[in-house]
Amino acid sequence: MRKILFIIIFISTFYILNSPCFTQNKNIDSLLKLVSINKADTNQINHLNKLCVEFINVGLYDTALYYCNSALQLAQQLLKVSSDKNDEEIRAIKKGIANSYNQIGVVHFYKADYLKTAEYWLNALKIDEELKDKNGIAKRLGNLGIIYVNQGDYPKALDYYFKALKIAEEIGDKKGIASDLGHIGIVYKEQKEYPKALEYYIKALKIDEELRNKNGIERHLGNIGIVYNEQGDYPKALNYYFMALDIAEELGDKNGISTLFSNIGNVYIAQKDYHKALEYNFKTLKMAKELGNKNRIAICLGNIGSLYTKAPLLPAPSAEGLNSIPSVGLGWAIAYTYIYRALAISDSIGARAISKNHYEMLSNLYEKSNIPLRDSIGGKLLTMEEMRLKAMYYYKRSIAIRDALFSEENKKQLVRKEMNFEFDKKEGLAKVQQEKKDAIAMAESKKQQMFLWFILAIAIAIAAIAAIIYRSLSMTKKQKQIIEIQKKHVEVQNEEITKQKKLVEEKNHEISSSISYAKRIQRSFLTAPSIIKRHLPEHFILFKPRDVVSGDFYWMHQQDDYTYFCVADCTGHGIPGAFMSLIGMGILNEIVYSKNILNTNDILNELRRIVILAVNPEDAVEESKDGMDLVYLRIHHPTKELQYSAANNSFYVCRKGELKEYKPDKMPVGKFGEYEKPFTQHTITLEDDDVIYAITDGFADQFGGPKGKKFKYKQLEDILVTNANRPMQQQSEILNARFNEWKGDLEQVDDVTIIGIRI
Repeated sequence: MRKILFIIIFISTFYILNSPCFTQNKNIDSLLKLVSINKADTNQINHLNKLCVEFINVGLYDTALYYCNSALQLAQQLLKVSSDKNDEEIRAIKKGIANSYNQIGVVHFYKADYLKTAEYWLNALKIDEELKDKNGIAKRLGNLGIIYVNQGDYPKALDYYFKALKIAEEIGDKKGIASDLGHIGIVYKEQKEYPKALEYYIKALKIDEELRNKNGIERHLGNIGIVYNEQGDYPKALNYYFMALDIAEELGDKNGISTLFSNIGNVYIAQKDYHKALEYNFKTLKMAKELGNKNRIAICLGNIGSLYTKAPLLPAPSAEGLNSIPSVGLGWAIAYTYIYRALAISDSIGARAISKNHYEMLSNLYEKSNIPLRDSIGGKLLTMEEMRLKAMYYYKRSIAIRDALFSEENKKQLVRKEMNFEFDKKEGLAKVQQEKKDAIAMAESKKQQMFLWFILAIAIAIAAIAAIIYRSLSMTKKQKQIIEIQKKHVEVQNEEITKQKKLVEEKNHEISSSISYAKRIQRSFLTAPSIIKRHLPEHFILFKPRDVVSGDFYWMHQQDDYTYFCVADCTGHGIPGAFMSLIGMGILNEIVYSKNILNTNDILNELRRIVILAVNPEDAVEESKDGMDLVYLRIHHPTKELQYSAANNSFYVCRKGELKEYKPDKMPVGKFGEYEKPFTQHTITLEDDDVIYAITDGFADQFGGPKGKKFKYKQLEDILVTNANRPMQQQSEILNARFNEWKGDLEQVDDVTIIGIRI
């Protein structure tokens, strides 16, 4: 068996290593290396199943199916020789079989073979029920609901979803709860109950945002967009679609990208922007063909045909070999071709809801066309009267399917399913409460029995206890005398402890008062908000000292048409850092106001010279290398020229959605390395609506998040560029909230300063 498995893996690895998808997926690379170890055990089963998932995600369904079947075969062979295995190992093998069945079902689902999909998912469910694996049972029930949604059997779909939701809530599976809520929202959306659909989508989105589950967030945003599209709120729909598309492209989710392209195309259809709609539908069609997604192919073909029905003068698609010169007759002929192809696929896969739309599209085409079209059966050209009859025939077919899908009985069943779910929840709670009452009653009965035995034991022991009491009384008298002596000694010690406590409290109060006074002194050195507001009306300052006083500081000076701005991070934090910040601000005031030095590099050179002298006085016993990292900016408002010099501290400029980092000189303002080397001066030209961000390293270095790791600059840069167009004060609030969320219950590790200035 191992030899056969090795040959299979070798051949498939050779094929995959030469496929374009492989070079873009590190997960596939690492899993293939694990699989190549060629060890026939449950780890190998899991690795093969994971490979199947990865290939599903990149749309290589045949390759995915190959790995799932390999995992299934290996697991079944291991199960046959399970006599030497314990219960835990057998359970792991069976779980691997269930996962293989599930993934094979997923592949067939994407291929729109719903009968095979249901067969494999039911096999997986059977094993999960045998193992009493509630997590697996909930997932399989949710999957089965998806099949019935695609076939238009909404009551049955909802039945499966609520069963899955109930189990997910019992076991506290938040990710599963979010998935089931989202699926329930889809059913209500399909039934045109939009408020109900949005209610479930938003609940699901909130949970997945808490879990940072990007796949779920993408799915819910896209579904919310669909609701707004169907309600005619097209700007909101596009906003949600593009938010979802950003996440799908980040994840490399081809199925998600394909779906969102299609949905965006639908919005442009509704807005009668047919050229853009056609562009997005052809993008979707191309991707759907790559993925082999028959469901999506049918929808795209129908949408393209409908577009040519509405706008027959649209250019013909060159890929189909048709004349590219627009004409009404050609447009309707193209519409006819695409809609018939769409209907053939939707009928073949049993997608009744999609077929309904295609029949309606054909009815519209036969009604609008003023040129004879061919009959779908004999291929002969129809007369105008025959075309009118065709239009009526297809309209009736559409109505018949619609009535079957949206009957009142269906809606009653939907309400009944939801009520049953709520009733089951309440019944479950009542059952738990009754069990608690029964347990309490049983416990009381046992207590009474124990009490009777206890009384009997006491009666027997009284005689012995009486003798012991007499002896104990005499001993107690002696012990009492000893205790009185010890008590007096303790009272003396307590008096001394009270005195010491009072002294400590007085000292703490003095220290706290001193630090609070130091805070007021430091804050008085920082440039007043009213002055900054006067010269830089659009700005924000996020200033979060780690302790009462800070090693970070910011400083501003206005002279003629120039604004000078500085953000600095001094050595240390707390009181030592605060001392350095006062030194820095004092020296800057001296340089600018008294010495009238204007160029940014000259100011940093002079600042460094004085800082080194201040912290290394003549005849100092120990050399100090204290100093500061900072960025110093000079803005000339009439020309929007920005001159800057920076010491170990970058800054950013966000322009039209792009964030650019400007690097510093790799040396601080202090005695370090080649401290006589002069600082560099740079000049750039700003534009209206540019946003400058000057920061210290406290935000990026903060530990937190689910794994207690550093926040890092990449996440911070993403927040800055994502929110750059928002009002400045709102940006500050978003940054502060994100910092507190990341930090959680951990301590703040450093002072935090971020300054934002909009030009």
